[in-house]
Amino acid sequence: MSKILVVQLARMGDVLQSSRLLNSLRRCHEVHICVDASLAAFAKLIFPFAAVHGLYAHGAPEKEAFSRNRRLFSLFREIGFARVYNLNFSGMNLALSTLFEPESVCGHWLENGQPMRDKWVDLAFRWMETRRNSPLNLADYWAFFDASPLPAQDVNPEAMPHGGGIGVVLAGRAARRSLPPAVLAPALEAVFERQSMRRGRACKIFLLGTEQEYPAARQMMRLLSPMVARQATDLTGKTSLADVAELVAGLDLLLSPDTGLMHMAAHFGVPVEAFFLSSAWCFETGPYGAGHTIWQAVPDAAVQCIPCLESRVCPFETRCLAPFSSPEFLARLKGRTDAPVPGLLPMTTGFDALGVLCRPLLHVKQEPFLQRQASMRALVGEWLGVKEAPDAAAQSSAQAFFKERDWMLPSCSRLF
Repeated sequence: MSKILVVQLARMGDVLQSSRLLNSLRRCHEVHICVDASLAAFAKLIFPFAAVHGLYAHGAPEKEAFSRNRRLFSLFREIGFARVYNLNFSGMNLALSTLFEPESVCGHWLENGQPMRDKWVDLAFRWMETRRNSPLNLADYWAFFDASPLPAQDVNPEAMPHGGGIGVVLAGRAARRSLPPAVLAPALEAVFERQSMRRGRACKIFLLGTEQEYPAARQMMRLLSPMVARQATDLTGKTSLADVAELVAGLDLLLSPDTGLMHMAAHFGVPVEAFFLSSAWCFETGPYGAGHTIWQAVPDAAVQCIPCLESRVCPFETRCLAPFSSPEFLARLKGRTDAPVPGLLPMTTGFDALGVLCRPLLHVKQEPFLQRQASMRALVGEWLGVKEAPDAAAQSSAQAFFKERDWMLPSCSRLF
């Protein structure tokens, strides 16, 4: 059985989003995965079938990192991988690619000192130029590094309550992705009311995050009504990754922005109710699996700013946050109405031939960008050979999307 290496040096959420690719490869190969050393133990827990290698890529002392990484580089040379899937565009990923013959590397590599990428990655970089039209979830983009990936519905379990109460993730990677306590507390109260009525008894609540979220957790506890606060346990900064994985796996529901814990819940088939604002775009990084709910901020047509770049100052005073405080939104969370919520697009997750799909719930306004996105998805599906011929709108989009080199030059032997 040939040995395959997947290099995934990004964050915890990205490791989890590599699941479809890893599970596809394991059908015919011995799978190895290289992750940042801080995530090695977690990767072993999530992917017990894979050989996990921890590389010091982020934040390690220079001397220790050099010594550890040098031993790992030697091991990689000894193993002799038949194929290397290098998923990230970073200096470390490119440097690591030089350990292998260029012909064996898919994704990103250095050749004669020049950064290179194969045709599939090049197409993805192109569609990312207009993120509103992004056709694939990141997990499916990585999955199609393999020519015949595992069916999407076989990756994560369908979302079902597991009996352990409500988990609340207090922060994402950046502040503009997360609901502040003053907004999150009323949302939690509404969901608590809905879930408790369904179960016929009060739900337990667990506040989740690192020690950096401890001040937000204390503020949340002060904002909650006494009845709800009595059900809440603050676990910020008190759990290891293994601890929080065990807790999340048993929840009824996880409330979260676009975070690694959101992807962890989806991995275990725990229902997610996700709040996406600012740069978070559910069509790219939404929870993977069937049965999750997403509230995607979509400001009015005059301000088509989402998804944005968090590194830039928001010129609109983060107006994407306002709908999450509206009475209409809180009424929807309580399950009392299915009326539209201005500024929010409620979505549910399912599947098609390409992978996971975010579908608008009934009784909502159909945003114009959804048709453009569907056309791009059809176009990419036809190019991959897994969907029927795209419609006329997609054919028109193809003129701007594809380049002459896509059909004038031979296909890259690595991918497509």
